[in-house]
Amino acid sequence: MNAASFYGQAPKHLVAVDCIIFGFDEGKLKLLVMKRKLAPMAGEWSLVGGFVQAEESTDDAAARVLKLTTGLEDIYMDQLHCYGEVNRDTGARVISVAYYALIRIKDHDRPLAQEHGAHWLELHEIPTLIFDHNRMINDALVQLRNNAHFHPIGFELLPEKFTLSQLRSLYEEIYQKTLDKRNFRKKILSLDVMEKLEEKDKTSSKKGAHLYRFDPARYEVLMRKGLVFEI
Repeated sequence: MNAASFYGQAPKHLVAVDCIIFGFDEGKLKLLVMKRKLAPMAGEWSLVGGFVQAEESTDDAAARVLKLTTGLEDIYMDQLHCYGEVNRDTGARVISVAYYALIRIKDHDRPLAQEHGAHWLELHEIPTLIFDHNRMINDALVQLRNNAHFHPIGFELLPEKFTLSQLRSLYEEIYQKTLDKRNFRKKILSLDVMEKLEEKDKTSSKKGAHLYRFDPARYEVLMRKGLVFEI
């Protein structure tokens, strides 16, 4: 059998990407979901996604879907898992490669997201989604927690300048548990990967709280010297 016959006789499947897009706003971890516009299950809640085009890799397809929905490029994105249950999609045989992304909500194009019917919901507000999308979200949360424990990916969700209180609130949302204020401060400052700024955030008190900025260059230097980032 020649190559043309071999490939020609192989079964054909559709390949899609689904994106679990996390953001952090007003002290809450949020997820971008949308109302599906096409049958089957039109009008139901769904993750943001689309089919992989002939000239695209799955990474390229996920980046395209993210830009189309949020207007953002070059954001943190990580491949999560491949979902290939035979009957997972009621419309056709579709294999989905899921990605999770971390964005700063204030940076995204809100009118563009709304144009696509996308909405930011807190974790406890997530409804039943189509197909296996809730499973994807649960898997993404596990992966997010695992990665945030040993890598500084949490800073991708914060504004460039932030307070220690904001940083602690973020990790409390990621881990879904309360963290001791004093121990967290001691731990994060001991890592020495942030720059303390002269500026203060005075939105919650007259005295204000010092603002900090993550220093990726210093983090890379310390990593090469054996730093173990763990929160």
